[in-house]
Amino acid sequence: MKVITPESAGWTYSGLRVVDLNGTLTFATGPDEVLVLPLSGSCTVECDGETFVLNGRRDVFSGVTDFAYAPRDATVTVTGRGRFAIPAARARRRLEFRYGPAEKVPVELRGAGNCSRQVNNFCTPEAFEADRLIACEVLTPGGNWSSYPPHKHDEERPGESVLEEIYYFEVAGGGMGYQRVFGEGIDVLEEVRGGDVVLVPHGWHGPSMAAPGYDLYYLNVMAGPGAERAWLVCDHPDHAWIRGTWADQAIDPRLPVGER
Repeated sequence: MKVITPESAGWTYSGLRVVDLNGTLTFATGPDEVLVLPLSGSCTVECDGETFVLNGRRDVFSGVTDFAYAPRDATVTVTGRGRFAIPAARARRRLEFRYGPAEKVPVELRGAGNCSRQVNNFCTPEAFEADRLIACEVLTPGGNWSSYPPHKHDEERPGESVLEEIYYFEVAGGGMGYQRVFGEGIDVLEEVRGGDVVLVPHGWHGPSMAAPGYDLYYLNVMAGPGAERAWLVCDHPDHAWIRGTWADQAIDPRLPVGER
């Protein structure tokens, strides 16, 4: 089990648990709202007297999955077999226990050329209601770059605060990728493999680089103190021009990845 809490990360809002399960896991959400997201396998999720069946998927490269949302101050029981991500955020409001069907997950093909990637916007502000939590999946074909141009999640609007971001990676075929985080006292270029996590407390991040021959997956989990649940994306001024080059390029024909 991989567990990241705001306390272990040294920040305030974002968390993630990744569980390899063959049986039952019961946990209290405490002050956090959470998601149950199958990375592989399927399960049932019980909370507040209701049960949802998550059909799940073979693996993160095989298609979009259904998921469940559970509120703060609740007890959740997950029963199944597979690997499950449990993104979390410190929540102010207690919302209802809900099911997110796979067919309603907006799938976006972003960028072009070797900056093409797929974004599964399953818990973004426009797609699914939550109090603070923002989460999405990004799939990058081998040899491509994503999270590019480098960007950060603050300063889009005066007075807004930084979003704390978690990247959880899986790599097809046992390969590797690379993740850059830099600026404001941070300068990191890390090799990442399946199961690795990179924390972005602040500063610029990107690119996420998929090595040739190895498709790259990452789960983004974000939350922050702002009154509004928003991306607050701000491109690095030295590299923002790159977006303008995509108009004359086609999207990578390897996308979309998997089946709906």
